[in-house]
Amino acid sequence: MEHNWNKTTSIAMLGMFGAIIFLLNFTPLGFIMLPFGRATTLHIPVIVGSIILGPKHGAVLGFLFGLCSLIMATTAPVLSSFVFSPFIPVPGTDSGNPLALLVAFGPRILVGIVPWYVYRLISKITPKKLQAVNLLITAAIGSLTNTILVMHLWYFIFREPWAYARNEPVSAMYPVVTAIIASAGLAEAVVAAVIAPAVCLALMTVAKRMPNARQIAS
Repeated sequence: MEHNWNKTTSIAMLGMFGAIIFLLNFTPLGFIMLPFGRATTLHIPVIVGSIILGPKHGAVLGFLFGLCSLIMATTAPVLSSFVFSPFIPVPGTDSGNPLALLVAFGPRILVGIVPWYVYRLISKITPKKLQAVNLLITAAIGSLTNTILVMHLWYFIFREPWAYARNEPVSAMYPVVTAIIASAGLAEAVVAAVIAPAVCLALMTVAKRMPNARQIAS
């Protein structure tokens, strides 16, 4: 069943999710420092927003996620920040690469779009009693969308300067990609799969009680 709030409520919730993204970005809750860079929790409000508000609003939230990534990479750079910000010089050069914007924004916008369609699809082919499981699967897929796309864009665009920065051969970079996906990527997916369904179910329950909103729960 279509998940729709009335227009005023949708805008208010979009603002709320956007505020949460920025709050996470500028507090320790938003990023977890790892040896190769940062793991993030910013994808969680984007996934929830996509499922609850739809792909257009989700894409806006994904853009905000990408904007936060750009800001963080530019203002608090680490070894990998050149991948997400064209304002950080690529190792071995004295300038940044505009394609960093593709890495920063492309996958994050898709995180705001993919969960909506995944949830609708699996809800159509599974019983209603599996709603919580469907949300869990959707959240995990949304999270992995971010990790897999970011890491592969990172590899295909920046593998040579990345290898230079790490003082390793280029041939060693793809095993690093798979290791990051298998570690940080799966960890982010688990966190999203735990938190996002609980938030979605709570919001769907609220929606059922709102006289001016069509039913959200499928």
